[in-house]
Amino acid sequence: MRAPEPAVKFMLELKSIQKSFAGREVLHDISISVQKGEIVSILGPSGCGKTTLLNIILGLEAPTAGRIICDGEDITRVPMEKRGFNIVFQDYALFPNLTAYENIVYGLRNFPGRSSRAEVDELIGLLALEQHLDQRIDSLSGGQKQRVALARTLVMKPRLLLLDEPLSALDGLIKESIKDRIKTIARQFDLTTLIVTHDPEEALTLSDRVLIIESGRVAQFGTPSEIVHAPAGDFIRRFILKQLAIKRDNIFRLFSPEPGASTVGAAAA
Repeated sequence: MRAPEPAVKFMLELKSIQKSFAGREVLHDISISVQKGEIVSILGPSGCGKTTLLNIILGLEAPTAGRIICDGEDITRVPMEKRGFNIVFQDYALFPNLTAYENIVYGLRNFPGRSSRAEVDELIGLLALEQHLDQRIDSLSGGQKQRVALARTLVMKPRLLLLDEPLSALDGLIKESIKDRIKTIARQFDLTTLIVTHDPEEALTLSDRVLIIESGRVAQFGTPSEIVHAPAGDFIRRFILKQLAIKRDNIFRLFSPEPGASTVGAAAA
C-alpha cells in the first residue's frame, strides 16, 4: 500500500477576505493559496480592488472579514512591521539625498546582521548596479532606480516580496530586463513574490499564476496558459485576450503594406 502523498504546504493563504469602506464592499470572498517561491500577479482594471488586497496582505489595511495565513500561522491581526514582508512601491520611495549604495544598505542600519557584505555584493551583481553605487538617485534612469529599490528591499530578506506596478514607468528593453531580473531573483532565492499590475502582457509573461479581479471578486486564478486557452468568462476574454489581440493587430498593421502598395518594390529596396 502506497503512503499518502504529503500535503502541499502553502506559504501564503487568503481565506474569504472581504473589505468594506463606509459600507461599500470593495473585496468579496477572496480565497487563494500561494506556494513558496511562486510569482503571482494580481491583475485587474483600475478600481477593481487589487491595491486594497495588496495593502491587506502587507498589513496597511485590516480585512473586514477573512483570514491571512503565512507558513501555517494566522497573521490577520499581526502588525505590518512584524510580518516580515517588504514592498517596492510604484514611485520607488528612494532617498534623493543618498547615493545608490547608501539607499541599498539603509535598512541594515537597524538590522546589521540581516545581510552580510558578501550577500549585499551578490545582490548588487545580480541587479547589475556595480557602476552606479556612488551616483545620487536623481542622476539614475527609471530602470536603475527600480533596481536600486529592489536591492534595498531584498537585502532585508523578506518572507514575501510585494511589487506595486513595478514596470509601469519602464519601456521596451528596460522593462524586459527588469522582468528577467525579478524572475531570476525569485528563483535563486526561492522568494515568494506578489505583483500588482493592470497590464495583462506583463502579468502573463512574468508570473507562475495570475489572480484576475473583477469588481472585488476573483474572476480567475490560474496559470498564464489556463487563462489564455481556457478563459473563465466574458470578462477575461474582454479584459485580457482583447488587449493582447489589439497589441498583436497593431504590430501586424504597422508592418503590413498599404493597400495597393508594391511588395516587390519594398522587397527590392
